[in-house]
Amino acid sequence: MSEIVQSLALGFGVAASLSNLWYCFLGALIGTLIGVLPGIGPIATMAMLLPLTYYLQPTEALIMLAGIYYGAQYGGSTTAVLMRLPGESSSVVTCLDGYAMARKGRAGTALATAALASFFAGTVVTLLIAIASPALTELAQKFGPAEYFSLMALGLVAAVVFAQGSPLRAVGAIFLGLLLGLIGADVNTGFDRFTFDRPELRDGIGVVVVSMGLFGIAEIMLNLSGGPEGQGERTRLSRLWLTKDDFRAAWPATLRGTGIGALLGILPGGGAMLGSFASYAVEKRVSDTPERFGEGAIEGVAGPEAANNAGAQSSFIPMLALGIPGNSVMAMMAGAMLIHGIAPSPNLASTQPQLFWGLIASMWFGNLMLLVINLPLIGLWVKLLAAPYRMLFPAILLFCCIGIYTVNNSAFEVGLVALFGLLGVVLAKLECPLAPLVLAFILGPMMEENLRRAMLLSRGDPAIFLSRPISLGLLIACALVIALLLMPNFRRAREAATEA
Repeated sequence: MSEIVQSLALGFGVAASLSNLWYCFLGALIGTLIGVLPGIGPIATMAMLLPLTYYLQPTEALIMLAGIYYGAQYGGSTTAVLMRLPGESSSVVTCLDGYAMARKGRAGTALATAALASFFAGTVVTLLIAIASPALTELAQKFGPAEYFSLMALGLVAAVVFAQGSPLRAVGAIFLGLLLGLIGADVNTGFDRFTFDRPELRDGIGVVVVSMGLFGIAEIMLNLSGGPEGQGERTRLSRLWLTKDDFRAAWPATLRGTGIGALLGILPGGGAMLGSFASYAVEKRVSDTPERFGEGAIEGVAGPEAANNAGAQSSFIPMLALGIPGNSVMAMMAGAMLIHGIAPSPNLASTQPQLFWGLIASMWFGNLMLLVINLPLIGLWVKLLAAPYRMLFPAILLFCCIGIYTVNNSAFEVGLVALFGLLGVVLAKLECPLAPLVLAFILGPMMEENLRRAMLLSRGDPAIFLSRPISLGLLIACALVIALLLMPNFRRAREAATEA
């Protein structure tokens, strides 16, 4: 425990520097804005800002990107309550009771509940990450190439199970991501693979190009093709605080939501959305008066809002402790680390302690900043919502093009971003999930490298994956996860949980 306290002291010392506090504040502010504006989302925003992180220190870059992610969970609740427009998919559930509270003149109470529940969940999960990460890191020190390969295979299999939509489409997205990861010169032989005689592709395709195209450009085109954007019904604000009865009803839901979100956020492909839906279902089930839900029950705001913020932050655990990004947002974080020459791995805490613990400590500062800035800016967010999307998208598109060009001064990569934007639209129309594709694109080259290393160590004997206990256990877990997907009851529960 003393080691954890010393590490946290190191982290708070790093996070409390003026530059890191500034980038934490900037990320939280941008994330709140993105959460308020429906249709943009933290993934697209992180994809657009990823090239700019090249000019920052690694710790500053990751702190800002993390702030954008969990800041978006705060901001998404604002429009969900005021206008019944979920800024984020995880805020869909908040619309049900938050907007009903606003219609009854309790918008301020609903927004304060969302902010306080999110702050509590963020604080608890920050401590959870600090406590759990060293134990997971110590376990990961025993990993060799065979264990890494099996762990990554488990991550991809779990991404299929917990992805939205059809599992077959998720499998197809993973294979496409693996193929994209093969593009470039083979490290061992030097032969070109899928480069089509283009020298620009010999080094492979950058994660920035793929993510910005699939999420940023595709999101713009999908929004523009959706027709005129409607402006939700406006509602008045009330006082921004809770009564004693409100606190009495909200705090048990906040506790349960924090636990549910933290657990589901750790799962590959989990994150904020599953936690919010699961929390709402639990609150409705344990309530003595379930008929109040949908009519302005404060538990229907407190539980899901705590769950989505807890899920957003606990999804950092697999990436920080094991080097495995559990969802597309964590893949963005891993991409930012790769830009700075830092490979996501279980050794991150020992090789980059200031970055590791500074990022964890910054989450608490970020949640505190969000609590302070979120409520006073509600009026500003409502005014921004009045701006039509046709006035916003040209600036977003220009920012994407400038950002991608500045990475390598390559017009070819700008064209690639456009192609991946078209691919993203096609995949969205086909209802193929993008998160498994990005995860496979990030993990594919690492899986290939560890597979080759394991086979070299075993002189070509594939039994090495079964003869090492940890690797065998991970492969058994893969088989169990696949078996879980084949169970009819689980499939029905999965469809209900992922239906947005």
